Amino acid sequence: MTEIAHKHLAYCWIARGDEVLFLRRRPGVFLADRWELPGGTVEPGEAFEATAVREVAEETGLRVRVTGELARDSWPDVAGRAMRIHACVYTVDEDGLGAVVLNPEEHDDFAWLTPAQARDLPLPDHFRRLLDR
Repeated sequence: MTEIAHKHLAYCWIARGDEVLFLRRRPGVFLADRWELPGGTVEPGEAFEATAVREVAEETGLRVRVTGELARDSWPDVAGRAMRIHACVYTVDEDGLGAVVLNPEEHDDFAWLTPAQARDLPLPDHFRRLLDR
């Protein structure tokens, strides 16, 4: 029997008014040209909330603090590996309204969009499910 690995992800729902921050993955990376919320992989021993805050700072330069949990989701690995992905999306408040400064190794564009506008983007399924709830 194949043992299933588990990968944990934490994302942030950063809202300014009715708009939410979405990032586009750059060419050459996993899920290239797809749009996503800021976030990433939980490191061993790291709390999910700490991951969310760290990833936002690394990917956008913004400083945030977690205010709540918006959603949880799980799915099989899209690359076909024996792995189950678990993600949590957190609501956050920004520490000031800073400018978005992308990490060019991960993303090449960003947009502040309403959830309705974001539905038109090429999104991974787990973000589409979040918008459709």
